[in-house]
Amino acid sequence: MPEALVNGVNLYYETRGSGFPLVLIAGLGHGCWSFFRQVDDLARNFQVIVFDNRGVGRSDRPKEGYSISIFAEDTASLLRALGIEQAHVLGASMGGYVAQTLAWSRPELVEKLVLVSTMFGGPSARPMPPSALAFFTSRPQGTPEEILKQGLALATSDGFVEKNPDIVAKVAKFQLARPQPGSAYIGQLTACSAFLADPTTESRLGDIKARTLVVAGRNDKVVPAENAVLLSERIPSSRAVIMEDAGHLLFIERPREFNELVRDFLLKG
Repeated sequence: MPEALVNGVNLYYETRGSGFPLVLIAGLGHGCWSFFRQVDDLARNFQVIVFDNRGVGRSDRPKEGYSISIFAEDTASLLRALGIEQAHVLGASMGGYVAQTLAWSRPELVEKLVLVSTMFGGPSARPMPPSALAFFTSRPQGTPEEILKQGLALATSDGFVEKNPDIVAKVAKFQLARPQPGSAYIGQLTACSAFLADPTTESRLGDIKARTLVVAGRNDKVVPAENAVLLSERIPSSRAVIMEDAGHLLFIERPREFNELVRDFLLKG
């Protein structure tokens, strides 16, 4: 089981394929399994690196020591441990906060940047809808399986959960195999909240040097799709793509279209 000791924690990681490195950064409560519909496909063109953020999956899950800047430094330190001097970086949701931070704080590490279903912080961003905020900050009722289905229904387009029981079963198998401790979830959630409350995150977007693709689902019920346009307006060399009939986890819902979009951007720009 590959692990790297970075910043005082052991991070579980996987690598697949060969070529220019591409690191994928998962969102709140998600491990590297989040990209199970991307890794093998994108590994045809890239050396794909996926890992469990601190606090989830097979990585260490400390009770404290969580912030988006720490997650970004974890990512940088993992790349250094793997002998990677520069990589394409893709971050989804919370992983997008991490990817932004990495791109503006360690620009030499990031060749191209892909931000998925994410946003910047401060008053200019379009806030998370109250229903989504309530789900993430309260204790949902039901069995772990029922709560997982509630979360998937929120994070995908209407009807996706009912129409795709095989995908739901896979996600359940991944997520329920290693339940995230409550303290680690609160740590990750608090890191997200601090990032979104920080108005300086918007001004730092102008420091991003990497060419950037911002992707959102039109039906995102967690992070309003308008945030993709707002991000692209503030990142100097960037463009936004809004995918129709897709929600927050658009890379799980629409993997073929998503993978081709990312591949085309990274290979051709």
